Amino acid sequence: MLRLNETIETIEPLDNEAMRLTQRRLDSLTKPQGSLGRLEEVAVRIAGITGKYIPDVPKKLSVLMAADHGVVVEGVSAFPQDVTMEMVENFIKGGAAMNVLSKHVGSDLWVVDIGVKGDISGKKGIIHKKIANGTSNMAKGQAMTRDEAIRAIEVGISMVVQAKDQGYGLIGTGEMGIGNTTASTAIVCAFSGLPPSEVVGRGTGVDDEGMKRKIETIEKALDVNRPDPNDPLDVLSKVGGLEIAGLAGVFLGCAAMRIPVLIDGFISGAAALVAYKLKPLAGEYMIASHLSMERGHRIELDMMGLKPLLDLDMRLGEGTGAALAMGIVDASIKIIREMATFEEAGVSEKE
Repeated sequence: MLRLNETIETIEPLDNEAMRLTQRRLDSLTKPQGSLGRLEEVAVRIAGITGKYIPDVPKKLSVLMAADHGVVVEGVSAFPQDVTMEMVENFIKGGAAMNVLSKHVGSDLWVVDIGVKGDISGKKGIIHKKIANGTSNMAKGQAMTRDEAIRAIEVGISMVVQAKDQGYGLIGTGEMGIGNTTASTAIVCAFSGLPPSEVVGRGTGVDDEGMKRKIETIEKALDVNRPDPNDPLDVLSKVGGLEIAGLAGVFLGCAAMRIPVLIDGFISGAAALVAYKLKPLAGEYMIASHLSMERGHRIELDMMGLKPLLDLDMRLGEGTGAALAMGIVDASIKIIREMATFEEAGVSEKE
């Protein structure tokens, strides 16, 4: 518990002076002021996070947390639970969409077993941090203990400590876990007070009957557990997931260590929301990469006051949207670093 509390207490506001200097430089570049829109906004945010008014082009990392969910026995997914472990195998072999996009943007990829059901401790290419063999069925009782939730958060924090030690300056978040859109919906409902029918999406592609089961299961989980929206750890432990908890730790760790962190889709957004509820200031260190087709994702981003950079009708997860947005972050920094000012280029300014 101490590490979580220490991390939360370490989070400070963005560097306003660095942001002011970055904005001043942006306004002096050879373009009409503000004409690069969100690229300029991202550059200013990166300056505020890092404290450098001309930020460095960062070494990039995606952290993918994998875990299983006991609620799958309720028939809330179109895929069997075995797919979680099978996809972890696919990640370490390099065959998933996330592998392709990570390579495309020059990002390293860490795959973390934080709660996969079954023993994969002998597998190479995985960071072994298992808290439990998945969560319990939240429709029957709480998904995990409060202690397990805290330990999982602290795994995420430890990943950021390692990343910073290895020189990473931009972190994307990803996940794998059959059943995790059900847990993420329950988290959003608990914090927002909205009914599951207004938040739930099709996840892995459930049919209409599956959607009905999913809504009923989430309603039951919320009724059985009564998560307290004023206690983020209570919400997380009762209706969350181990990979969601781990990613919440990544968001908190990045804020504490002043590293920009990219939210991916709906599940990553649920983790970001937990981190935000634990420490609202952590939201200033988050960049929303894209808008997922899962309708609960927009609710999450609106609750944190964040705007997505991309809208590509994606809903895969894994960190794919965050990976794509890394290129935009790089572009915003290169504008600051490489573009000439009016004075440097000998170009006449606006009269």
